[in-house]
Amino acid sequence: MDTLYWTLIILLFVIAFIGLVYPIIPSVLFVAGGFILYGIFYSFEPFNWLFWVIQGLFVLLLFGADYITNLIGVKRFGGSKAGIWGSTIGILVGPFVIPVFGIIIGPFLGAFIAELAVHKKEWKEAAKIGFGSVIGFISSVVTKGVIQAVMIVYFIFVVL
Repeated sequence: MDTLYWTLIILLFVIAFIGLVYPIIPSVLFVAGGFILYGIFYSFEPFNWLFWVIQGLFVLLLFGADYITNLIGVKRFGGSKAGIWGSTIGILVGPFVIPVFGIIIGPFLGAFIAELAVHKKEWKEAAKIGFGSVIGFISSVVTKGVIQAVMIVYFIFVVL
């Protein structure tokens, strides 16, 4: 049974990392789900209040990292709130419209189109902002991946 239990826990962690690339998947819920499954299958005893406080802080970091990196990516390249919203919509829709490349093309097109439509920016400037949204998205994926990895390593440290 141990093999089945750990397979399920690891599967939840893997889905959490897939959620970094497909933002429609709530990564943090799958990480927490792995912790909860461990508690159900084995014991919640290793999870003291300090564990939950630290993991909660990491969750806040995840949400903050997602918003801040996208904001910085778009703003640094001259974008507006419209560009941020367009980028966010592109991140969510892109992977479903264009399966493999949509994860990069989506935020670019979202910010690009939003800046053209809402602020009537020149296409070169809108393209620069779109590029910034892609940089922000990639930075977000890397940052959140590191945070999730730290969460999981800390979990393993506590339970083993």
